[in-house]
Amino acid sequence: MMNLDPRLYENVSVSDNDARNIVLSYLMHNCFKETAETFLSSTGLELPVDYTVDVDKRKVIFSFVLEGNALKAIDLTEELAPNLLENKTDLHFDLLSLHFIELVRSRKCTEALEFGQKRLTPFGKVPKYVEKLEDFMALIAYEEPEKSPMFHLLSPEYRQNVADSLNRAVLAHANRPAYSSLERVIQQATVVRQYLQQEVGKDSYPPFSLKAFLNK
Repeated sequence: MMNLDPRLYENVSVSDNDARNIVLSYLMHNCFKETAETFLSSTGLELPVDYTVDVDKRKVIFSFVLEGNALKAIDLTEELAPNLLENKTDLHFDLLSLHFIELVRSRKCTEALEFGQKRLTPFGKVPKYVEKLEDFMALIAYEEPEKSPMFHLLSPEYRQNVADSLNRAVLAHANRPAYSSLERVIQQATVVRQYLQQEVGKDSYPPFSLKAFLNK
């Protein structure tokens, strides 16, 4: 087990290139290609070849999910990563559910019911999907689903979560890291703080918070 005493790492330096590569990894991971190109031109870095793999296709798929066009995202995913959704049942369910939600949002309730019966009902045979299906179907009962107890399903954050999950799955399918270097650094910092709390005490090392760190 690594020694977690922070005093041992006070003199460890991180080069500018290390920091820049972490930023670049985040940009390409999340399909911010144009921003990454501007970043490269201002720093003099070169873009690793493996960063560019399918980034344009991933960006289109990512955008379709954020727009609520889940069926198009499914079609393009099946072209880019065959059998991915067949093997990732939870993700496939989330994408189909997103299309159902968009039909409800557009007040196309009859079409939503037909779609639900055809594409979502089969998931009802699996216990872990039953509660989610009940929440989705309950949206139809409200004239203003945005004001229902399930309003979060219509939020941009819900779309974002589905888009992020799909992006990670596509990357993993191509044998690329599912999380960017920046996300892994944050995950590691969180785990280290948890260990420090256990070893030294809660008052000495509060849980890592990215928001608190950025506000320093």
